[in-house]
Amino acid sequence: MAFIEKGQEIDIEAIKAETQLSAEALRLKERRDRELADIISGEDDRILLVIGPCSSDNEEAVLEYARRLSALQKKVVDKIFMVMRVYTAKPRTNGDGYKGLVHQPDTSKAPSLINGLQAVRQLHYRVITETGLTTADEMLYPSNLVLVDDLVSYHAVGARSVEDQEHRFVASGIDAPVGMKNPTSGNLGVMFNGIYAAQNKQTFLFHGQEVETSGNSLAHVILRGAVNEYGKNEPNFYYETLLNAIERYETMGLENPFILIDTNHDNSGKQYMEQIRIVRQTLQNRDWNEKIKKTVRGFMIESYLADGRQNQPEVFGCSITDPCLGWENTEALVEEIYATLTK
Repeated sequence: MAFIEKGQEIDIEAIKAETQLSAEALRLKERRDRELADIISGEDDRILLVIGPCSSDNEEAVLEYARRLSALQKKVVDKIFMVMRVYTAKPRTNGDGYKGLVHQPDTSKAPSLINGLQAVRQLHYRVITETGLTTADEMLYPSNLVLVDDLVSYHAVGARSVEDQEHRFVASGIDAPVGMKNPTSGNLGVMFNGIYAAQNKQTFLFHGQEVETSGNSLAHVILRGAVNEYGKNEPNFYYETLLNAIERYETMGLENPFILIDTNHDNSGKQYMEQIRIVRQTLQNRDWNEKIKKTVRGFMIESYLADGRQNQPEVFGCSITDPCLGWENTEALVEEIYATLTK
C-alpha cells in the first residue's frame, strides 16, 4: 500500500498558457456566461439545455457534434439556450472502465494523465473558439478545477460526489453555475444540503492554503433519478416529485430556485430514446402548474452523432459510455421543444 510517483510535477499554469482565449473569444464567453446566469436567476425565461455526449472520448467527433449544435443553437436562440456537455472525467462505480479524456486521451493507448490534462484544456478551448458555444463539465476531481476554471461555464457535481464536503465547499467558491445531482439513493435532502452548503460562505483548505469562499447563489438542483435497494430504477421527474423539490427550495430559503431534469441515467433507465418522452412529459407538467413552469427550466440531455453506445470506439461519434441520442433524434427533439415553447 503506497503512493508511487509516476512522473514529474505537472505545471498547470504552463498547460493553461497554451490555450488562452483571445480578447474576442473571451468577450463572447463572458456574454454567454451572463445570459446563463440570468436564466438560472430567472431574469431570462429561456429553457436551458445542457446537452452533448455522455463522455468526450474523441476530439474530432466532439468537435463535429459541436459544429452541428452551434448551427442548431442559432435557429432556436430566442427560446432555448444551450451549453454543450464536454465531459472529460467519468466516475466509475467500481473503479474499472473508461475514466474519461483526462485519464486516457487516446482510447487506443495506455492512460496518460499529463497528456490527458492537455487534451481536456484543448477540447474545451476548441469548442469555444471554433463554434462559439460555451461548455459544461463534471467536477469529478475538485483539485482539477484550476485547469479549466477560465474555460468551463457550467459545472456539475455528480450523484456519487454530492455528499462529499470538498465538492460542496469548492462549489461555493466557483464563479459559475453549479448543478448538484441527487445521490443514487434518490434522497433529495442530501442534494439540498449540498446546495445549501454551496450557496453559503465556507472556509477550508484548498491546494495547500486556507481559503474562504463567498458562496455560490447559482448552485441548483439536477434530478437524475435513483436506484432503490433492489436495483430498480426510480425516476424523479414526475409531477409530485417536482412539487416536493420546489417545496424544499421554499422551506430552506435557498436562492434562485432552478431545477434541471437529467433525462438519461436513472430517469430513463439508460434507455436513451426515453429521453424524448421525459422531455415531453416535463413540458406538459410545466403547462399544468405555474410553480413548475417557473422553477423547472432546463434539461440535461445525453446526445452524440450516432444513436446508442458501443464497447469499443469503432463507430465515429457513438458513445463508449452511456447510450446517447444520435444527431437526427437530437435535432428533432430540440426542434420539438422549440415548437412547444412557441405555441
